Amino acid sequence: MATAAAPDFRVARGPGATVWAPETVTADPYNAQTPSAALAEPVTPAAALFVRDHFGLPPTDPARWRLRIGGAVATAFSIGHAELLTLEHRELDVVVECAGNGRSLMRPAPPGLPWGQRAVGCAHFAGVPFHLLADRAGIDPAAVEIVFTGADSGTVRGRRTPFERSLPLAAARHPDTLLATRMNGEPLTPEHGAPVRLLVPGRYAVADVKWLVGARAVTSRFTGVFQAEEYLYVDSRGTPEGPVTTLRVKSLITEPAPDDDVRRGHETLVRGHAWSGDGVPVRRVEVRASHEDDGSDPDHLRGWHEAVLEPPAGPYAWRSWSYRWTPQQPGPYRLLSRATDARGDTQPPQAPWNARGYGCNPVASVEVVVV
Repeated sequence: MATAAAPDFRVARGPGATVWAPETVTADPYNAQTPSAALAEPVTPAAALFVRDHFGLPPTDPARWRLRIGGAVATAFSIGHAELLTLEHRELDVVVECAGNGRSLMRPAPPGLPWGQRAVGCAHFAGVPFHLLADRAGIDPAAVEIVFTGADSGTVRGRRTPFERSLPLAAARHPDTLLATRMNGEPLTPEHGAPVRLLVPGRYAVADVKWLVGARAVTSRFTGVFQAEEYLYVDSRGTPEGPVTTLRVKSLITEPAPDDDVRRGHETLVRGHAWSGDGVPVRRVEVRASHEDDGSDPDHLRGWHEAVLEPPAGPYAWRSWSYRWTPQQPGPYRLLSRATDARGDTQPPQAPWNARGYGCNPVASVEVVVV
């Protein structure tokens, strides 16, 4: 299969504006992190959003695209792009986060793409609820899952396979599970799954099958490579602990930037975002400034102060937060933030280690210097 060249993701915002260029992690296939400046935005610019690609870009011509609905259904059928666009659409702001986001923080380092903390973003999506097509097909009462298939494929563990992931029937038929066609008011771009991608709000982005071409109902649990062999939590003994599904509660410090100089005795606005999974709202974000004289180890979680939370743009969007900080001593500081959601889940002090580096959600940390 032919692979498109890695796109140039530089983004300019008006005359003389700073140019944002996502950090390339791998060139072939192209994987890149969201630039820090873009993460400060409430809605991440589409051209700056991180890219996760397993096999390279497949053909993405909307005129040739068709989605085939089949398997355990009463009436199998296919639908083209033009017809799909005539159906009811929903619009949602959704956090998309790679399951391996933050993997490079874990010790010892697990295998996989060495993501920092920028394989994440929050974008405004529009798409057709999948249940509309499921209703048209007539799902067999014995069906338990829907398997979604992308147009991309490659060799994994010696086997040629398309990228496929399944969802429990209830999750697939949820009204917010979308066949997304637009992002931030524009048609999807090829690197983000054009012409149509799956969008499953509240779950890690591995569920959001890009370049979607197939959906089939199955009457037993799907055991494909990316479902039963990859994207599992695995402990230090190699024992699987369950699949990667729901986003874990997390926060991100976007300002000040790492290694920024901050003026002693002057108020500094510490800002960031926080999110959780399955539409569970973030209820609290706390901030701490740890000076070299009082111990900077985040295991010593004392001196936390509650940040101000902004209303989210929707149940699956991140919440912006801020805290006004006036440092009194010069020297290096570590700024920390931790989020707590409505379930009572709180970011842990250290990354929860697992053999594949998934679900990394420790207390966020940025080092600055007070002068």
